[in-house]
Amino acid sequence: MRGACAGAYDGRVTDAVTHPHAQTTYQVRFDWGRPGAVRIGAGADIVVWVDVLGGSDDGAPTALFAELAQAEFVEGGLTDAAIVAARVLDLQVQLGRRVFVAVVASGDPERPADDGAEPAGLRFSVEDLLGAGAVIDALAAVGLDFCSPEAAASCAAFTGLRGAVAHLATASAGARELVAAGVATADIRRAATVDPNAELRMLRPYPA
Repeated sequence: MRGACAGAYDGRVTDAVTHPHAQTTYQVRFDWGRPGAVRIGAGADIVVWVDVLGGSDDGAPTALFAELAQAEFVEGGLTDAAIVAARVLDLQVQLGRRVFVAVVASGDPERPADDGAEPAGLRFSVEDLLGAGAVIDALAAVGLDFCSPEAAASCAAFTGLRGAVAHLATASAGARELVAAGVATADIRRAATVDPNAELRMLRPYPA
């Protein structure tokens, strides 16, 4: 069924760290920000970085390249989820085996009062949750539906709110912050709408 992440545990694991937060028993995993990428990215073949409105300016995900040296990195979200899913299928063909996918919602770094200071933490971002869910839903639609509970919940958020995604993304706290900074609402809406002309946003190809 489209959009349903499911599948009983069948014993598939990677060679990655087996801490429960790593979600290594699942083919499709989900977490937040750079710390989450490190948790679920170990052993992943491809990392999908989701920053729907471009609000993250903390240097991720390129800062993760060295730590997750084994993985391909792409950006994905509401505009191009199907393209990301197609790339994952292509990578499976290229490698001749099942691939493991880490979907990471960027979230928004919390800035302290001193703008020059390091981010104080990570703020939940509804648009990134929905963007990650769109990617996970697209993966399920092409047969990659062995999801962690975390990934399944993100997917369910997207599928359950599919008809309201553009409104939610443009009305979110992150969107309002951008509008206050002078970004046009139309530009924000485009970031939350499927783009039929979108191309894969490759950050780093699969290491040779």
